[in-house]
Amino acid sequence: MKVHIIGGGNLGASVAIGIAKFTKDNQVTVTRRNLAPISHLKELGITVTTDNTSNIQEADVIILTIKPYQVDTVLAEILPAISNKVIASAVSGLSIENLQNKIGESHTAVRIMPNIAAQFGASATCIAFNEKNKDKAQQTVALFQGLGTAPIIDEKLMDAATVLAASGTAFALRYIRASMQAGIEIGFDWKTALEISAQTVKGAAEMLLEEKGHPEQLIDRVTTPQGCTIAGLNEMELHGFSSSLIKGIKTSLKQIKG
Repeated sequence: MKVHIIGGGNLGASVAIGIAKFTKDNQVTVTRRNLAPISHLKELGITVTTDNTSNIQEADVIILTIKPYQVDTVLAEILPAISNKVIASAVSGLSIENLQNKIGESHTAVRIMPNIAAQFGASATCIAFNEKNKDKAQQTVALFQGLGTAPIIDEKLMDAATVLAASGTAFALRYIRASMQAGIEIGFDWKTALEISAQTVKGAAEMLLEEKGHPEQLIDRVTTPQGCTIAGLNEMELHGFSSSLIKGIKTSLKQIKG
């Protein structure tokens, strides 16, 4: 595939790096007005350009990783240069219907919500599209399956996906930071505490994804009667560990919906 990414910010660059590193035989172009922050992408064989329309007609999929206020300007620039394209939008709040109206029926609108872990092949990229466009959307789904997981969801859940998958990266990192700080309190230097905390979270996540079980089933494996693990879990819950996380996620969703 030839992939044309418009918007070389953190997300666009992360997706480009992921495609270059974790998928085969795909060519990537990334556009950005200021090329300095993404010039290093060329080392991975990624084409970088300031021209949004450069070779765009050759693209199999066009990915928009831009701000909402930039959408109309970018589309006015590229639409005269393309025909019959799949346009995958990571623009927050831009519905499939709205995007489809803007690009016309000759193109196919798809919504995606990847996160910056795409550059490590570890994104949770939620994807939505109209059922009539299922066949045309499959290339996009397959592309992001190479960058982690790519669940297909109802579009009405896209705002929730933004919180759970994209904002969720920050929430997970905040847990790791707290775990690291606790590690320092109990005797480790910060680098060792961070390495242990991060790898432990990675291992727990990989077990869940591999075994496809419920978290409590795995928790039971490491909690023994009268042991230190259950004592720690109970203390965390006493201080609202789970409830505060749930409230934080719901608060983020309210912020998106205004």
